[in-house]
Amino acid sequence: METPKVPPVPAGLPELPYSLRDRKRSIAIFWTVFVIDTLAQPLILYFALWYCTDLSHNLVFTISTAALGGVSVGEYFYRFWKLYKKDSVVRPLNSRRSWLDFFQINFSIVWLILAVELIVGTVQEEPYIRLLAMPLPTVMYYFGIVHLTLDFLRARGHRAPFRISSTPKGSVMPTALYVLVEDIVAVDGAGGQKYRRALRNRYLASPYFRQMLFEMNCFWGGGSIVFATVTTIVIFTTPRDVAYTLGWTLPFVWAGIWTLITIPWVQADLRREKEAWRCNTFYNAEPYADTIAGPKPLTRFLSVSGRLASMLPFYKPGTTVPEVGKSGSENSARVALEEV
Repeated sequence: METPKVPPVPAGLPELPYSLRDRKRSIAIFWTVFVIDTLAQPLILYFALWYCTDLSHNLVFTISTAALGGVSVGEYFYRFWKLYKKDSVVRPLNSRRSWLDFFQINFSIVWLILAVELIVGTVQEEPYIRLLAMPLPTVMYYFGIVHLTLDFLRARGHRAPFRISSTPKGSVMPTALYVLVEDIVAVDGAGGQKYRRALRNRYLASPYFRQMLFEMNCFWGGGSIVFATVTTIVIFTTPRDVAYTLGWTLPFVWAGIWTLITIPWVQADLRREKEAWRCNTFYNAEPYADTIAGPKPLTRFLSVSGRLASMLPFYKPGTTVPEVGKSGSENSARVALEEV
């Protein structure tokens, strides 16, 4: 009986030609301006115009609404121009000029939703302040639902019904965080199509990388929906000024906490991914193919959750993290990964 051939393992893990360390200054400048524009400005204009002027309440929010999101609006049109221009080098791979990336499409839908929300809140004689405190929770709801829906469809085996950035129509549904990272870094981070191509190579080559992005997508998508719900409850159950203040500040608090958790989490997983690739502990699928079925790579999340589950009184061995294989070399590699 002929022994089935094992696909050869590529020499090295495909690298990502991008580093945030080289862009610390530009990132710091952008986020400083963004926070001033999206957090400080709505609160300063509200309290200054409401309590320190004789302007009508409707005019107060007409002014603050008109001034809201200048950086985001500018970024929207700048992204659109970079994607649509004839010689664009940031457009999704193999896409037509008229096809924007997935983030730009969602960016457009979000702005339409927010425009309706802000118009409804300010059009009446006495502004509905609690509704006007909802833009950031609304964004959290939208992206959380879209990202979790994409991964739910992926888990159910659905194919992409249309082009999703660099993922062609009819391909395996990509995990949503992969698409977000691809679009943001390629366009806003100036990584261009070179980064899109490198990220796709890494995504298709490494099951560990795909599993990590799936877990991070659930962490951010699920967290955004839960925290948006908490913020909504706070907005509609607290005094007016408190509701408006917390509606604009709590989402930033959540984003800061989630970021502080994410950084060491991803760093640890990237180290484990390199070790798993070196030991060839998860390369049991067709090379460079986005496969969903099969055993999951032992990521840091699955490792920790497996340990916690083993402490429960009703825990049954073998029901948490599936073994990668039964050979001695694979088990040794698994132990090595546990120590990373």
